[in-house]
Amino acid sequence: MDADTVIVGLIVLIATVVFIKGWIKVVPQQHAWVVERLGKYHATLAPGLQWVIPLVDRVAYKHILKEIPLDVPPQVCITKDNTQLQVDGILYFQVTDAKLASYGSSNYIAAITQLAQTTLRSVIGKMELDKTFEERDHINTAIVSAIDDSAANWGVKVLRYEIKDLTPPKEILHSMQAQITAEREKRALIAASEGRKQEQINIATGEKEAAIAKSEGEKQASINRAQGQAAAILAIAEASAEALRKTASAIREPGGSDAVNLKVAEQYVNAFAQLAKTNNSIIVPANLSDISGLIASAMQVVKAQQK
Repeated sequence: MDADTVIVGLIVLIATVVFIKGWIKVVPQQHAWVVERLGKYHATLAPGLQWVIPLVDRVAYKHILKEIPLDVPPQVCITKDNTQLQVDGILYFQVTDAKLASYGSSNYIAAITQLAQTTLRSVIGKMELDKTFEERDHINTAIVSAIDDSAANWGVKVLRYEIKDLTPPKEILHSMQAQITAEREKRALIAASEGRKQEQINIATGEKEAAIAKSEGEKQASINRAQGQAAAILAIAEASAEALRKTASAIREPGGSDAVNLKVAEQYVNAFAQLAKTNNSIIVPANLSDISGLIASAMQVVKAQQK
């Protein structure tokens, strides 16, 4: 085999490899390639082994179908109360139609970025400064809704938007910090006053309950004393009644009346004897015959008992 034949064989082999390489295309997973035939859209190649015609077909666009994060550059927005606010966010989108993404816009990424910025300024301009910090979810939802309608014409689906940072001017930050400090001091004072109020209520309630308990105790003590006195009086009355019953029963027995007269006479004499001991004056009964009668009765009783 001469040298010319070898050179021709190598040229044919190289041409064949180049031809086959231009003819066979391997599309990666989660990718979509747009093929133009003679300068006109022809097909969208799905992942896997694909065939194209060399010199006729051309892979014009290659798109990634994965979710893509897009950093939206920070910008200054004016709030409803004329306060400057620097907003920084990030946008997540996904290519859903490779053909529209290729021909719907010359640069869909730049279009999405600009639309996100203009929509953000519009939404922030309708809100006061304090609300922007409280309504982040509302801002994110409003931006996604506004962008998604337009992005559908570009073959792009906007999934979500997240605000990374809201930065007001330094003067506003200082004012907000002072306001927060004042609000915290106010809450502390309110809490302290509520504590003192509750303390006074507890003390008053305790004193009231103590007074009620004391009065209830005194009331019960008075009832107990009254019941004790009533029981004592009843016992004395019952004892006196029992003594009288026994005395009456004894009087009705034989010699009972004489015993009573004797006892009365003794007490009568003893009473005069005691008066004589404690007084220098001589006390004489008004009716001496009564004494003699009592003594005579007593003597008769004694004699009768001796017999």
